[in-house]
Amino acid sequence: MKRLISLGVLALAAVGIATYLHGGIPDFIQRLRYPLRYEAIVRGHARNYDLDPALLAAVIYQESKFHADAKSDSGAIGLMQLLPSTAHGIALHTGGSRFRTSDLYDPEINVRYGAWYLRHLLDKYGDEGTALAAYNAGQENVDRWRADGEGIRFAEPRAYVDRVERLKKIYRKIYKLERASSSIRGTQASAPFAL
Repeated sequence: MKRLISLGVLALAAVGIATYLHGGIPDFIQRLRYPLRYEAIVRGHARNYDLDPALLAAVIYQESKFHADAKSDSGAIGLMQLLPSTAHGIALHTGGSRFRTSDLYDPEINVRYGAWYLRHLLDKYGDEGTALAAYNAGQENVDRWRADGEGIRFAEPRAYVDRVERLKKIYRKIYKLERASSSIRGTQASAPFAL
């Protein structure tokens, strides 16, 4: 029996090594590294706000690694790391009148507000790279850079955009995340100004 188990483990290891050498890291290993918690919430709000679900998952992973109780030094809260002031504005725009900061720890509310905000940025800027830079560095910074005819001035938002784009490809591949709707609004990958 021990010999059979040992052979099974060796066979699995051989398959894993062969798969890695021929096609990269197997999806089941990638899923351990890049979890997709709250999948129904992510897919549902991606559909509701006409977002690529792989993009939404990538932003959540980059922001909080899917930890609903995450809180940053700057005061951003939850899965999508929303500032309470931003979330309060989103609540008012979406008809909410009883917003409390503690609501941001609720995955459903946090992802709903974050998806709304991401859709707002995509609509405002017309491309994914600029919208992601604004999500990370703030709209005021991006608006100023664009007005000056410059690209992203800070290294952190440039790296953020690159990282989210890589994560989006990973989430699309390992979870088969595809856009549910047929309309594509303002989500081109190219930016109107250099990243």
